[in-house]
Amino acid sequence: MSDMLTIENMRLNRGAREVLRGVTMNVDRGELVALMGLSGGGKTTVLRAITALEPFDAGRIEVDGVLLEAGRTPSRQTLRELRRHVGMVFQLHHLFEHLTALENVTLAPLHVSHVARADAEARAVALLESLGVAHRRNAYPRELSGGELQRVAIARAMAMDPPLLLMDEPTASLDPARRTELGQTLRSLTAGGRTLLITTHDEGFAREFASRVIVLEDGAVVSSHNPEERSDEGSA
Repeated sequence: MSDMLTIENMRLNRGAREVLRGVTMNVDRGELVALMGLSGGGKTTVLRAITALEPFDAGRIEVDGVLLEAGRTPSRQTLRELRRHVGMVFQLHHLFEHLTALENVTLAPLHVSHVARADAEARAVALLESLGVAHRRNAYPRELSGGELQRVAIARAMAMDPPLLLMDEPTASLDPARRTELGQTLRSLTAGGRTLLITTHDEGFAREFASRVIVLEDGAVVSSHNPEERSDEGSA
């Protein structure tokens, strides 16, 4: 396996506070990696840095050959390339309230990639179908349940067909049945060749569905392990 994502010695300060203290990690193609740790430990900040939503002060990030360097604002071309390689599903979904599910999913292909509308809509319907929410394509976000919002947000992130998908606390608003459904959906994405990095506090979800767990504590990686190994140690 080759690396889809490499982070080397990433540091990020907010004023006098060190938020990230030399984060180094890699994610292989086809992995589902759970990034875990206490709230405020820097998990979401790592995702935001990978997507160039948050500048960082030292180190480097490489996403499938696209390089982000500390202290340098990415060029428009680099950002365009990055958007083709990585998609993000935010914890609060951030769907546009005035657009239907279908319109939310077609937005980037239409306006960023300039795909023909018929092609963008066909791709969007196929994505929504694969996630079990095609029947809700004409619903607005306010009309969708938490689980449906989550799936539409995943479809929107996948609309540009990025090989790397980032998700911030995807199980936070889901009941146990929806949580299991989501885990199975994410597993199917990796089976299709997608790479996933998700932040979560849900140890059971990570143990059941992640191929590897990376633990972040006070802005630094303190552990990278197979979730089953850690659970075996805990029961020994």
